[in-house]
Amino acid sequence: MSAGTSGDEPVARDPKDYKIATKLAHAKTSVTDPYGASAPPLYQTATFAQPSATENGPYDYTRSGNPTRTQLEEQMANLECADRAFAFSSGMSALMCVTRLVNAGERIVTGDDIYGGTSRLLAQVVPKVGIEVVNVDMNDHDAVRAAIQGGNTTMVMMESPTNPRLQVIDIKAICDMAHEKGALVCVDNSIMCPTFQAPLALGADISMTSATKFIAGHSDVTGGLLACNGEELGNRIYFHQNAEGLHLGPFDCWLALRGLKTMQLRMERQQENAMKLTAWLESHPRVNKVNYPGLKANVGHELHSKQASGAGSIFSFTTGDVEFSKIVVEETKLHKITVSFGGTTSLISLPCFMSHASIPAEVRAARGLPDDLVRISCGIEDADDLLADLQYAFAVAEKRVGKA
Repeated sequence: MSAGTSGDEPVARDPKDYKIATKLAHAKTSVTDPYGASAPPLYQTATFAQPSATENGPYDYTRSGNPTRTQLEEQMANLECADRAFAFSSGMSALMCVTRLVNAGERIVTGDDIYGGTSRLLAQVVPKVGIEVVNVDMNDHDAVRAAIQGGNTTMVMMESPTNPRLQVIDIKAICDMAHEKGALVCVDNSIMCPTFQAPLALGADISMTSATKFIAGHSDVTGGLLACNGEELGNRIYFHQNAEGLHLGPFDCWLALRGLKTMQLRMERQQENAMKLTAWLESHPRVNKVNYPGLKANVGHELHSKQASGAGSIFSFTTGDVEFSKIVVEETKLHKITVSFGGTTSLISLPCFMSHASIPAEVRAARGLPDDLVRISCGIEDADDLLADLQYAFAVAEKRVGKA
């Protein structure tokens, strides 16, 4: 019931019904601040005094818990509609914690188009402790089902959209397959964040979001977040986070909390910029393919529209010529050549030589990841300036290499 409509007393709106932008600006927290600061206080400390020699307070050592981290974790749990959330030192340490839920002799099923760091972790680190990892095309449901059912699968890890080819995966369908086997599902939601997609609502057990990207939002934090439902699963995650010292430090938590307040505004502006650039690229004769779920012609557009509320600001494209792509990347002035995404300034890269370089060339080729692939993360600049910058880079490349 809305405020002022009752015949008796006005009833305030339930905070659970707040929209995402309001939840970002008004964080719900159990942390007590005696001064009522309008911004979250920073508890930059390693230890906390205890009530007595035999009594424990709510915090004792920052590795085990810190009030600033609690605020970030509680806000993320609220945004994800989760029971608990956990802040880690990086997205990779968060994913490493996820793999700790799998025992020797068990199997992890994952995609064949995943972030390079995730691929390295699953291909070169996890097998050392006796865990089998199977990569499969997540859009081939028969292959996914066979991979899940064919071994001792206890975990499925996936992305949607994927990085860097922006493939759209049917999250609910894969979750249903995994749960038939009794396996947990972890979705890397870094490209969409809670702003545009809710993996737990689609059936996932764990949602991972890189705080390095849109959450902190200003390319000055490295962090990762896990959100989950269920006391038993939450306790298992916390045990490994604490035991292995995987936590995010107080100052980085504070920066992430600050970034969250403007995340929706930034992501909406970045999405608008991506829509303008991809529309231009889609019609350019030198571009073979544009990977962006916001384009109606893109494979996966319809599915993505059903399971997400936005297309985001990350896209990639191919030109069929590595040298042409290289010139485009190097000649842009507003697009900084760097790994990662989700910052306020636009970023551009050749993934096969940067973020995905750890994947062997023959494996990249087998997975359909071409060397001429260009990935762009749109920032919050003016869209016309970004488009003019890209048009200039293409013009330089065409002069040096030739037109299509």
